[in-house]
Amino acid sequence: MARIDRLVTLCAGHPLAKVLGPSSDWRVPILMYHSISDNLFGKSHPYFQINTAVEVFARQMRWLRNHDYRTVDLPELIEKFDRRERLPRTVVITFDDGYRDFLDGAMPVLKQCGFSATIFLATDRIQDTPARLNGAEYLTWQDVRELHRHGIQFGSHTVSHPDMRSLGPEQIEYELGYSKELIEHKLGDSVTSFAYPFAFPEEDLDFTRFLLDVLENQGFLSGVTTILGRASRKCSPYFLPRLPVNSWDDRALLQAKLEGGYDWMHWPQRLKKMLNHNVTLMQRSAKAESVFGNR
Repeated sequence: MARIDRLVTLCAGHPLAKVLGPSSDWRVPILMYHSISDNLFGKSHPYFQINTAVEVFARQMRWLRNHDYRTVDLPELIEKFDRRERLPRTVVITFDDGYRDFLDGAMPVLKQCGFSATIFLATDRIQDTPARLNGAEYLTWQDVRELHRHGIQFGSHTVSHPDMRSLGPEQIEYELGYSKELIEHKLGDSVTSFAYPFAFPEEDLDFTRFLLDVLENQGFLSGVTTILGRASRKCSPYFLPRLPVNSWDDRALLQAKLEGGYDWMHWPQRLKKMLNHNVTLMQRSAKAESVFGNR
């Protein structure tokens, strides 16, 4: 299946990043995984798939290990950014939602490679017995505790995985606060990181300012988003960009993403969000004029 993003990345983005891009010593890829399985979750286009086959994930992790990459967790990353440390061949590995296939598909490989990882849990889907949704099982609280004992970190991914812009202020505070509180209660450990569900609305400045206030007030110290690119100390620690990875990321595309060759995708992504946001504002304005005009 044709992928324009892959073609542009390999033919232009990656070569230009090597010559003109900022040093990789100062930018860290935060990899975004979801399910480690063959479950396509109804998405047919490679760009949107959120699964990575077990054998592909193993190849990706072993490529990282063989090329001397090391992993850090988000608190350590923020500390190193604050100290302005160089971070060559450093990567953060994250998993969204809490799929149970992590146990057999990801954990053995991560352990073999000596890598750390963070799983962001949508807590309504984490039960005492495996919950099942859209053909996929989710971790249980016993699984979470066992993984935590083996060094896996956990963060909040809200309670119900909603589109947060459709919620009121009190609902947003609940989604963030209760998910954090529940994970802390189940683990007996603090939770300071958060992953935003769905596309992050970076173009909506009023919303992002409100969200930042809530995150700070709830005691979060860092957060990751779906903004495309590598993280640097110039990024807000609460709205860090990530690089999505799935079964279609072969060695060439994975390497390009790690080395800045995919960062260009943030600009068309941002432009599309801004256009959609402006259309929404115009529609709201037209609707308001219509309402007041009929009075």
